[in-house]
Amino acid sequence: MKVEINNKIPTHFSEYWPAYYDIFSHYEETLGIPHALFLITTLKENGKPNICFGGWGSFWGDKGGFFALIPVMQKSHTYANILRDKEFCVNFINYSYRENCWNTIKNNDEELDEMTVGGFIEEKPSVVSVPRIAQAFMSLECTLESEQDISKAGVNSLIIGKVVHASVDIDYIDGLKKFDKDGFMFYHQELFHYLQNNEGKRRYSHLKLLDD
Repeated sequence: MKVEINNKIPTHFSEYWPAYYDIFSHYEETLGIPHALFLITTLKENGKPNICFGGWGSFWGDKGGFFALIPVMQKSHTYANILRDKEFCVNFINYSYRENCWNTIKNNDEELDEMTVGGFIEEKPSVVSVPRIAQAFMSLECTLESEQDISKAGVNSLIIGKVVHASVDIDYIDGLKKFDKDGFMFYHQELFHYLQNNEGKRRYSHLKLLDD
């Protein structure tokens, strides 16, 4: 038996807050597809560092370049900063920094230095002018390639950045460390009783090798 899910929000689903399903699709809850989490760094118009705790990204390339494909909310500081300055960094942080990441969401006023808010240390970039995060085990410096509101809902836009430089901690460049609990942090929704309600829990995870 398989559960069939269509484009209509199940009638027994309730919103976590008003307009929740304007921002998130019910497919995210029902499918529970895990995605790697990261911090996007940009500079605010006043020159202070901005941090966006994000996910749902994809990374792909061929001989024409390597690209970061990331959805960003149009009302966010990050979106405005990327469109204005045409550059950003993607920083991969492990699970031990999850509370630091959430602090940048709770405290993100324009006048705040979000590196300080999150307890992070700025690291000098190699190509772009946006600071990297020193605690990140991997950082991608990107220039804006394109922006598109794919859904035409005026909520999120797909930002495509061309990776112009990458930095990886020496302890992570070889071996399996970036795939264990000290490496990529994944995020997904775990439902408990789909047929009755959308009660569930947002969970963190890391990769587990299966082919040893």
